[in-house]
Amino acid sequence: MDRNHLKRQVDFMKRSFLDQGYLDEQFIQLEELQDDDNPNFVEEIVTLFFNDSARLLQNIEQALVSGPIDFAKLDNYMHQFKGSSSSIGAKRVKDECTRFKEYCTAGNAEGCFRTFVQVKQEHATLRTKLETYFQLARQAGPPGTSRGQVR
Repeated sequence: MDRNHLKRQVDFMKRSFLDQGYLDEQFIQLEELQDDDNPNFVEEIVTLFFNDSARLLQNIEQALVSGPIDFAKLDNYMHQFKGSSSSIGAKRVKDECTRFKEYCTAGNAEGCFRTFVQVKQEHATLRTKLETYFQLARQAGPPGTSRGQVR
């Protein structure tokens, strides 16, 4: 497959992630920071996010199952997770975090449990999608633009 075709696939994939609400404009802004000196910047940031978020998800799960539920602690963990998600443009994950925080504020344990399942699902889905995206972007090679963003 030629590089131009791969680059078009990468563009299409990114556009579909934006259109489907998996990502938002923050992801595009991260790509604009990427340049020839650091061609893997976005992938490195996203990898850091997934490594850090695994720890946060584990903390949240532990706080949920170790009763009694400390809603303030859960809200704090989810606040951190939501901020991290927002920083890479993970829109669906961030939206589920917002719902979870609303259940914390209401003291609704069942809502927290249900929404946490959704948070983990959106997180896993995004991880799979971005792994595929970055793999294809690497195959497509450098974007060849003056800003050096992955297209």
